[in-house]
Amino acid sequence: MPRKPASPSEPPPFVLWREALAAYAMPAVTAGIGGAVTGRSELAIAAATTIGGTSAAVATLLGARLLRRPDSSWTLRPPRALLATGFGIAAAALALLAGWSGAHWLPRIPALADSPWPARLRIDLPVSAAIAATVITWRWRGSRQRHHRRH
Repeated sequence: MPRKPASPSEPPPFVLWREALAAYAMPAVTAGIGGAVTGRSELAIAAATTIGGTSAAVATLLGARLLRRPDSSWTLRPPRALLATGFGIAAAALALLAGWSGAHWLPRIPALADSPWPARLRIDLPVSAAIAATVITWRWRGSRQRHHRRH
């Protein structure tokens, strides 16, 4: 059973499935609305795929990794903002490599040769990964910091 917050001002505990769901839903809904309002169908499609999917994947993978960190982990030493920024930059760099690679190789597949989708990977992947990694690290660190102070 998840631990309830000690006070109303304290954020809820870090629950991976809830974080991953929010990491998918929030950017997907936001970008989807933007695509619908501007009439850009490719943005609306990307919202549910490369934007939301990347965010959910990064949040799930990074969140699962962070949850396995012991109380003595180095991740509890630097300031919360610095840690979140560092993980965001690292995730963006890795996703940028994946995005550029996908944008280069995917158009060689005949079904994707004329699609604008592979070119979107250069932007969608690093931006989504950076935001998801920063937010998930910020949320995790906040929950661990409270837990760490109590023990």
